[in-house]
Amino acid sequence: MSPSRFLIKGGYVLSMDPQVGEIPVGDILVEDDRIARIAPHIDAEAEVIDAEGCVVMPGMVDTHRHTWQTALRGICADWSLKEYMTGIRMSLLPAYSPADVYAGNYVGAVEALDAGVTTVLDFSHCVNTPDDADEAYRGLADAGIRAVYGYGFNAAPSDTPYFNDHDARIRDARRVAEKHFSGGDELVRMGVSLSEPGFVPFSRTRREIDTARELDAVITVHTACFWGSRVCRGIREMDHLGLLGPDQVHVHCNALDDEELAMLARAGAKVSCTPESEIQMGMGHPVISRSLNLGIKPTLGCDIISLSSGDLFTQMRLGLQDARCLINDPLNAVDQAPDTLPLGVRDALTWATVNGAEALGLADATGTLASGKKADIIVVGGGLNVLPRPEPVGAMVVQANATNVRTVLVNGVIRKRDGELVGVSKERLRQQILESTDRLFEKVNASGGVQSDASLIAWDSFNDIAAPNLAEAYGPTAAGA
Repeated sequence: MSPSRFLIKGGYVLSMDPQVGEIPVGDILVEDDRIARIAPHIDAEAEVIDAEGCVVMPGMVDTHRHTWQTALRGICADWSLKEYMTGIRMSLLPAYSPADVYAGNYVGAVEALDAGVTTVLDFSHCVNTPDDADEAYRGLADAGIRAVYGYGFNAAPSDTPYFNDHDARIRDARRVAEKHFSGGDELVRMGVSLSEPGFVPFSRTRREIDTARELDAVITVHTACFWGSRVCRGIREMDHLGLLGPDQVHVHCNALDDEELAMLARAGAKVSCTPESEIQMGMGHPVISRSLNLGIKPTLGCDIISLSSGDLFTQMRLGLQDARCLINDPLNAVDQAPDTLPLGVRDALTWATVNGAEALGLADATGTLASGKKADIIVVGGGLNVLPRPEPVGAMVVQANATNVRTVLVNGVIRKRDGELVGVSKERLRQQILESTDRLFEKVNASGGVQSDASLIAWDSFNDIAAPNLAEAYGPTAAGA
């Protein structure tokens, strides 16, 4: 069988690779699943993708997305983090069925592709039953996105839980790894989303980390997003036991002190910032500049699709401008203005591409455009918002949006072309997600409706729960399980 060949012609090639650089007018030859050649001009027998007037760049990498929440779009628009915990985690999450998980992951992954996000770390903390895990994986696989499926260990509140103990969840994670990831599927890989440290005994945290490493899975965890609480902490405890490592993506990290952030840096751990949700929900400023100061390469995520935009253009823009503002604040405080800006648009693009791929262990495959890399490529242009184009890279960060994504390739397969999704019925997508929304709210409304009042949880008690759980790290039980 002859290989599939595409020739992307005449675009501004923004490779993000230091050896390739930026080519003002260039061509990219794709053969099967890989980039065969990049040059100012290529003659080849291949199907042509016209990129004239557009930017051709690596597909973006989202390192933190709760894809399962797609059916709940906008519900968190005015919620704090506490209201999110009561409304989503305590009220809506337990109502999810496997069909709802599939709909959220499938439609949400297609949405990501439509916006030029070709890789996601799916933080799947909606595993009420084994079928939920299977359907979450299937949604990602059916969409054709490159992904790390982060199997969630946390337990949803339920009077009749399917998993009646921690051992059962550990066994199910191993089942998922064997069923879905033992065949060497390159496109979707195994990950593990830890229970929030402090909510569970630390011996469980350690066991989840050990299990993830046995499965060769990327580890991700919510870290220090609750101010005034020891829940979602545990960095000192992990450092004490030598559990931190480069296979971990720590999400948010806003409330970490400098010493704790330095612990992550020393261990080579990665950080995912989600500017839109962090700024709104009271998590604090994204730790982008703080991470850079310590040598941590920040990455970006869309986080909860029940609140945030499903595109990384938004996260780049908010993250960059917030970081610039924070760095300039000391000057403004003494009635001065900066001569230059400390961070540039290429920095933001690095967070959304190169750094994300490195964080997920996929740097050899994606994140940059270079010969031999997987053909995860997007073509961005069109629209009055990016015309004229005297500075194409600047336009990508401070002007472009998801509607400007013209063409998307993942693993050499065209998923979007000339602004239209390929092989996908928009009407069927709409139907799937609306049916899921109707099911969820019918179920929740039958039991009193969505309960988002933060006062329903005794937040002060969280520290009482977390203190002994984290203290286990310094006792004999931490070395056991």
